[in-house]
Amino acid sequence: MFHFPKRVLAIHAHPDDTESFCSGTLALLKQKGYEISIATMTAGGMGGINSTECQTIITRKREAAAAAEVLGADYYCFDQRDGFVFDSEALRNSVAELIRDIAPGIIMTHLPTDYHSDHRVTASVTEIAAMLSTLPNLITKASPLEITPLLYHTTPLSLTNPVGGIPYPTPTFYVDITSSIDAKMEMLSKHETQIDLMRVMHKMDNFFEEMKKNNVELAQMAGGKAGYAEAFWQHLGGGFQKEGLLQQELKDYIIYPKN
Repeated sequence: MFHFPKRVLAIHAHPDDTESFCSGTLALLKQKGYEISIATMTAGGMGGINSTECQTIITRKREAAAAAEVLGADYYCFDQRDGFVFDSEALRNSVAELIRDIAPGIIMTHLPTDYHSDHRVTASVTEIAAMLSTLPNLITKASPLEITPLLYHTTPLSLTNPVGGIPYPTPTFYVDITSSIDAKMEMLSKHETQIDLMRVMHKMDNFFEEMKKNNVELAQMAGGKAGYAEAFWQHLGGGFQKEGLLQQELKDYIIYPKN
């Protein structure tokens, strides 16, 4: 088996995405001695109610940093504009350079079939940036990695694709996050701006509780063997190694779907 560093980099589109979709699992990996880093493509500037875009950016960066601190994690932002994330050479270079700087063994990002355009672009850019991170012909300040990090995709909001249908094949596995749900909820609680936003945008009366309900639903999909769960799809396409590192590290928490 190849040696993968005990570092995880979660790259999502907006502040609160990592917390919503995989922070319970990150908390478990932290307990296993992993260093955690969280990056967002945007600072979520459109995600403010009664706040300008500039004011919202300042607030949401502060919220994201506070949430990351719960796990002792570093927070980074690529400063793309919320709602206007598009694939570009510059963005691929920036993401690849951060990956080289952190040198993670595991990267987490959105599903390529997620409901939100920013999420889908983030998944695409993260995938190619992970592959580029090992190639010496890509010149960045950081040196190329020795091996491509393993890539895992996280759950979309509402468990649907862009047009409201089933977005995915069966998850590769679920993670029982019952023991880390409190850490997840603490991280989510830092994103106070999203309470009003989700009430307006998604008609959610309580954003935090709705995210918690999603984890209950995922646990039920996993066969009812956990109180709360998160789901992952390992990226096994060309260019990526096939080791199930996350599954091995969290073997006591992994639930595999029934065939």
